[in-house]
Amino acid sequence: MALWLLLIATLSSVLCGSWAQQEGSICIKANAQSCGECIQVAETCGWCADENFLTVGESKSARCDDLESLKKRNCAVTKIENPRGSINIDKNNPVTNRKKDGSDKLKPEQITQIQPQKLTLTLRSGEPQTFELKFKRAEDYPIDLYYLMDLSFSMKDDLENVKNLGTDLMKEMQEITSDFRIGFGSFVEKTVMPYISTTPARLINPCTGNQNCTSPFSYKNVLKLTDKGDEFNRLVSQQQISGNLDSPEGGFDAIMQVAVCENQIGWRNVTRLLVFSTDAGFHFAGDGKLGGIVLPNDGRCHLENNMYTMSHYYDYPSIAHLVQKLSDNNIQTIFAVTEEFQPVYKELKNLIPKSAVGTLSSNSSNVIKLIIDAYNSLSSEVILENNRLPEGVSITYKSICKNGVEGTGENGRKCSNISIGDEVSFKISIESQKCPAIGKTEVIKIKPQGFTEEVQIVLNFICDCQCATKGEPNSDKCYEGNGTFECGACKCNEGRIGRLCECSKDEVRTEDLDANCRKDNGTDICSNNGDCVCGTCECKKRENPAEIYSGKYCECDNFNCDRSNNKLCGGHGRCECRKCICDANYTGSACDCSLETSTCLAKNGQICNGRGTCECGLCKCTNPKFQGPTCEICPTCPGVCAEHKDCVQCRAFEAGEKKDTCKRDCSYFHLIKVQDRNSLPQPTDQSFPLTHCKERDANDCWFYYTYAIRNDTKEVYVMEHLDCPAGPDIIPIVAGVVAGIVLIGLALLLIWKLLMIIHDRREFAKFEKEKMNAKWDTQGNPIYKSPINQFQNPSYGNKGASL
Repeated sequence: MALWLLLIATLSSVLCGSWAQQEGSICIKANAQSCGECIQVAETCGWCADENFLTVGESKSARCDDLESLKKRNCAVTKIENPRGSINIDKNNPVTNRKKDGSDKLKPEQITQIQPQKLTLTLRSGEPQTFELKFKRAEDYPIDLYYLMDLSFSMKDDLENVKNLGTDLMKEMQEITSDFRIGFGSFVEKTVMPYISTTPARLINPCTGNQNCTSPFSYKNVLKLTDKGDEFNRLVSQQQISGNLDSPEGGFDAIMQVAVCENQIGWRNVTRLLVFSTDAGFHFAGDGKLGGIVLPNDGRCHLENNMYTMSHYYDYPSIAHLVQKLSDNNIQTIFAVTEEFQPVYKELKNLIPKSAVGTLSSNSSNVIKLIIDAYNSLSSEVILENNRLPEGVSITYKSICKNGVEGTGENGRKCSNISIGDEVSFKISIESQKCPAIGKTEVIKIKPQGFTEEVQIVLNFICDCQCATKGEPNSDKCYEGNGTFECGACKCNEGRIGRLCECSKDEVRTEDLDANCRKDNGTDICSNNGDCVCGTCECKKRENPAEIYSGKYCECDNFNCDRSNNKLCGGHGRCECRKCICDANYTGSACDCSLETSTCLAKNGQICNGRGTCECGLCKCTNPKFQGPTCEICPTCPGVCAEHKDCVQCRAFEAGEKKDTCKRDCSYFHLIKVQDRNSLPQPTDQSFPLTHCKERDANDCWFYYTYAIRNDTKEVYVMEHLDCPAGPDIIPIVAGVVAGIVLIGLALLLIWKLLMIIHDRREFAKFEKEKMNAKWDTQGNPIYKSPINQFQNPSYGNKGASL
């Protein structure tokens, strides 16, 4: 388990290090020549504006690096240019809280459903700015509904049911809003062949038989949006059915005019609904060629006396054109079509944002329910959209909908199942990858589809550093004033290059200048580690931004020093010009020699146990018998207790092998006698190493003592009484032996007797078994033989004779 954890930690370290190198290499590889270029490379890049930051041989672009690398290279924090983006909310009116039955009657422009309304974002390349946008469906929000109806002959019975639509729909919509307006328009087809018959009689009455129909027309605005339902009923009742030749109708022409003729239709900046009612398909861009119409629809209003006058001049609009105009004018479309054409209009719904499809009964009797259901479906979903983004700018959405449901990607733009009064929010991130080519300010707008309210976002771009404003044009610090000195470096004028703009681009490569880049008149230019620019070496950059070539001839680097434990300078120093500069308390060519002696201390507090020297933090034992990290291990030594046994024995008990030479050989320690073992010093009570000993003398008696070194004084505490074993008691031993012999004898007799009984019983059982198996006749003597013999004369009539 520990091995796995170590492996995981190592891999994490390697990956993190690789990531950091990769980020740093982005800044280094960009070869930025100014602070402005540097900060546009990536969010992590900074520019060191310290005039004395660069070492000899480093190029100007070395000032651009990731922030941590700049700090490690001793660039003061106050000198690092690292501008950050910001968000400023300019208009932040809260969303409106109101009740439908309340006394506060607000104008549409006084109702707020989206917050905030205006922001200013300052963007730096690669750094996203995120803000929160709230949306709340306001109760009693005004609604404008325009009913656009197909008046071709097949819709004759539908017209009868629509005549009372105004007042009936007014009553139903009162449940939703108290501010409701309704309008009406109709369409048939373009008034050219082959869509209609152009014979004079058919132009007056396009219907056959006895049907009385009105002249064909493309689109007619019958009633401007109004809050008078009875006016709707009156004007619709006056409408007549018309006719055309083909099945598809010219409804797209009508939708385009309804969308772009705001004043004629009377649209307000409120919820705009367009109900498109038909029982047929539709013509779209390109179909006009059948009638000789080739000009694309211009998407402008052409209503005169509420009639579309350019149907014979402009082609039908394309679906994309229609989508754009409906979206620009915040119109939500409800397609009320018969069941036969449901699949066609459902496909069309997928192309038109904020649209719905409802099934219209054959006579349009269910149109009110269809409108209410479609409106509830459309209004229960909010989808954010934005206008065209500037080049290099991207936007991402994250939705936080009802019950904490979150969405990302395309789902991050929308929330569903929103009821009136519900509040949802979106987290919107805007990021720029580069500065705009022209100007430094752009404006984008975000709004919910089908709503007039929007968020205006002013984008400012950070394209240069703050220090650039203090630049000195034609500065004396740049060669002969050929550059602007800004942010600690020279920004060369056009046609000039070099660290100090000392060269013209025309004289970069000359033999005289190259000679200045050869060390000791050698053949290698810049030691093969750089390029000669204007007679000055600019050292190459390596993949790892931490590895740097330096020096006047790029002869130095910070990565080719001696290594220890696979670490540059042992991890205890820095590499400068291929030599290790060691940290304090370290020395050696690879900084692998520690001057600390704490690692050499033995348990007794002595360096290397007094039997060696401490070199580079490791003990080198002078006595070959001792070994180990602190020269405390001696495989051939008897040990502390055995080493001092004889001296302790002779001094404490006047016995042992050194009894005669005790004063001469055993005076090196101080002896203290104690009464019992409990009086001996305990290891937990001492601040110095202590050894407890237990030894036996020639008489098998034990003696106890301790050995310690305190303040260079050797101390021995010994228990003054020997612990000798008591002599044996003879009588119990003899009695025990005799008793044991007797018991063993009795046990043997009992065993013999038991075996004999078992043997006899087996023999008797065997005899009984053989007796039972006897088979002779008990009525005669088996050894008796009769004296009478019988024989037969074979020649006498087969009769026998007896004697």
